[in-house]
Amino acid sequence: MSEVATAPRTFTGVERAAVLMMLVGEEEAAAILQKLDPEEVRKLGTAMFAVADVSEDEVELVLDDFVGKARERTGITFNPGPKVEAVMTRALGRDKAESVLAQITPAEAVCEIDLLDWLDAKEIAAMLDKEHPQICAVMIANLDPAIGSQVLELLPELTQPDILHRIARLGPITPDAVDALRTLIASRTGGGSASGGGGGSSTALQLGGAREAAKILQGARKSTEQRVMPKLLKMDRDIARQIEEAMFVFDNLLELDDKGLGTLIRNVDGDTLGRALKGVDEAARNRILGCMSARAASGIRDDMEARGPMKLSEVLEAQKAIIQIARNLAKDGTINLGAGDDDYV
Repeated sequence: MSEVATAPRTFTGVERAAVLMMLVGEEEAAAILQKLDPEEVRKLGTAMFAVADVSEDEVELVLDDFVGKARERTGITFNPGPKVEAVMTRALGRDKAESVLAQITPAEAVCEIDLLDWLDAKEIAAMLDKEHPQICAVMIANLDPAIGSQVLELLPELTQPDILHRIARLGPITPDAVDALRTLIASRTGGGSASGGGGGSSTALQLGGAREAAKILQGARKSTEQRVMPKLLKMDRDIARQIEEAMFVFDNLLELDDKGLGTLIRNVDGDTLGRALKGVDEAARNRILGCMSARAASGIRDDMEARGPMKLSEVLEAQKAIIQIARNLAKDGTINLGAGDDDYV
């Protein structure tokens, strides 16, 4: 009788990591876990349970794969910050270098109130349920926007506009305030002293802003946005407009289907459209012009070439005008902006 060959088990990346974690000693495994963020710890821990029945042959396959990938790696990662800062300072002087670095340094997803990383949205919302809206705003601003939007939705509806407004207006948070909030979380979660968390910052922490508030609201359900924005407009029209502008940019128009995009274009004059398209890449330009007749599209292209270089402010002004037209058409129900509401009954 011939034996039926068993296909080797296929492991995902995290399962391969889990097998390796099961092979190293507890001290080494703990040291590795300390380098991971909370979500990575959860995924790796789940995978470690999933690979408990791994065979000796499968372990060898994982090890061979790991060794092979290790040999292939030739890049050496490093923190470019100090090098870039040194070069900029030497070339431009301290003041100019600091100005440039403030604009080009990638933003870090840092959570000063780091205990929040280890809680899910429901736990955080339960903790904030009876707290002052300002405390809620600071806490939510510390979260990843995807989690922050979930927490916002779980809080009482009456407080949501106020909390979002406070997030948009947040500024520097003093180290003492951050420490006080960290202690509050530790007491609510039974975590004891929170002094070992973020280590205490010596400078104020910059949080929030209209763009951050927009990210949080974008992650929420469409019905939440439709409920919160009108109330926010009554509270502070300027802040509401800033959030609205940050939530929807010109590139979002490309998410419209051909029919909707065609309807929008027919409501925009050629001069405005030509100026707006000067600020997009060729793929986006083709997508928009593709919803027009060949003759009309050719006319827009000729007009754009005849204009030559344009000021960025003029391009952005034209794009904002088209975005406003799109919003008006959406309010009338003529077109549908975004992916649509995700609430079902």
